[in-house]
Amino acid sequence: EEMIDTASELGFSCVEAACWPAGNAERRYAGVSHIDVGRVIEEEAYRKHILDYAREKQITISALAYYPNTMDGNPEKRKKVIKASALLGVFMTTTFIGRDQNKTLEENLELFDAIWPDIIRYAEEHQVKIGIENCPMLFGPEQWPGGQNLMTTPVIWRELFERIPSKNFGLIFDPSHFVWQGLDYIRPIYEFQDKMFHIHFKDMKVRKEKLAECGIMAYPLDYMNPKIPVLGDVDWGKFISALTDIGYDGYACI
Repeated sequence: EEMIDTASELGFSCVEAACWPAGNAERRYAGVSHIDVGRVIEEEAYRKHILDYAREKQITISALAYYPNTMDGNPEKRKKVIKASALLGVFMTTTFIGRDQNKTLEENLELFDAIWPDIIRYAEEHQVKIGIENCPMLFGPEQWPGGQNLMTTPVIWRELFERIPSKNFGLIFDPSHFVWQGLDYIRPIYEFQDKMFHIHFKDMKVRKEKLAECGIMAYPLDYMNPKIPVLGDVDWGKFISALTDIGYDGYACI
C-alpha cells in the first residue's frame, strides 16, 4: 500500500511490483516483497485487495518482479511468481536468466538448456510473458569474474531465443547497461522489436578519466555510475524515438 501510494503521489501510472518470496536477501534490494505471492495464490480476498487498491489509486501493475540469480535459486519460488502473475491478471514477470559466474559462457548455455525450457513451458501454460533484463549483474568483486546474468548482449540474445523460440520469452530492455559495455543500444530495438516486453529507464555515466586509468578489465563500478534518466550518457531522444519507430506501446519504469 505504501509503494502504491508513493507511485500515485509522484504521478506514475504503473509500477513493477517487487515480489521476492519471503526469505533472506542475497544482495542489495533483494528480498523486497511489495506483494506476497504465496498469499496471492492462497487467498482470493488478498488478490482482490491488491487489484482494488491499485485501481483506486489509478496505478497499473506492469509486472511482478523477481530478480535473483535464477540459475542458482529455488525453482519453486520462480513458479510461485509466475502463477501469481496469472492470478492477478498481470500476465508478466520480470527477472534475470541468471548465471554461474565461475563457469564459461559455453557451460552456462548448458545450464540454460537444463533449467529454462521448463520455466518457459510453465509460463506458457499460465499465459504469462517472462521478460529478462539485460543487466550483466557484474559490478564488484562479489560478482566477479562472469557476472550473474547471461542475457547481456545481442549475440547472446540471438542464441537464447533460438534455443527457446517462445512468444512468451522476451526482454526488459535497459539502455544503461549497454552504455558501460560499449554496446549500441539503439539498433537492437529494431532487430528485437517483437521481444521488447518491458522497458527500464535508467541512465549510466561512464567516467572516462577513470576508464582511461583502470581499463575495461576493472570492476565496472570503478569507472561507471548508475544514474536516473538524463543524468548520464544515454541519448534519450534517440532511444525514445526508436521505441516510437517500432510502435512500442508497453510499459516503461524508472
